[in-house]
Amino acid sequence: MNKSPEDASNDPKDESGERRRVEAAADPDEGPADAELVALSQKGDTGAFDILVTRYRGKVYAMIVNMIHNDADAWDLAQDAFLKAWKALPRFEARSNFYTWLYRITHNVTYDWMRKKKIQAGTEFDDSIRTDRVEPGSPTAPKQIFQPDENVQKSEVRKRIEEAIEELSPEHRAVILLKEVEGCRYQEIADILEISIGTVMSRIYYARQKLQTLLKDLKP
Repeated sequence: MNKSPEDASNDPKDESGERRRVEAAADPDEGPADAELVALSQKGDTGAFDILVTRYRGKVYAMIVNMIHNDADAWDLAQDAFLKAWKALPRFEARSNFYTWLYRITHNVTYDWMRKKKIQAGTEFDDSIRTDRVEPGSPTAPKQIFQPDENVQKSEVRKRIEEAIEELSPEHRAVILLKEVEGCRYQEIADILEISIGTVMSRIYYARQKLQTLLKDLKP
């Protein structure tokens, strides 16, 4: 006997299949390219935008929660960032890739929230600091500390690192998280934050120096 559309919609197997289809579409390696989804979204295709949200919501949330260390507010800010992205999408001209553009919006949303909440930790940044002594491989915060799926054995070390990052100004916290956690290149960070590469290098240098001072008693 053939199933009615209503019966099919209640079939757990159908729901499971639909979930797998959405997950596959949200995988950049298997699903449609960002550019294709953006073009469809700009024409009002909310389904295409849903795929973009599914594709990047984890990274957007991780970026925010690493900046503010508050799960509930991080989810709210992530929703706000995607809403702003949807509203601004008609003006997106693909001068940068969608991922960079979305991160820029996310950073601005988070930074504005921090400013309104007066979350201003650490010393103000100084972009005049020389960058010729920057050590690209200098130890700051190990990447695995921030990965939710990694088993961090020394919770006290993780706590110390998180506390040290909170001592940074929002500007320096942003570049460290983008560089050390997200693995962004200097140009990508410059595009996201809308600053020069020289400023990116300066802020990373300052942030690393500050973290090394705060964590000098920890063994590498």
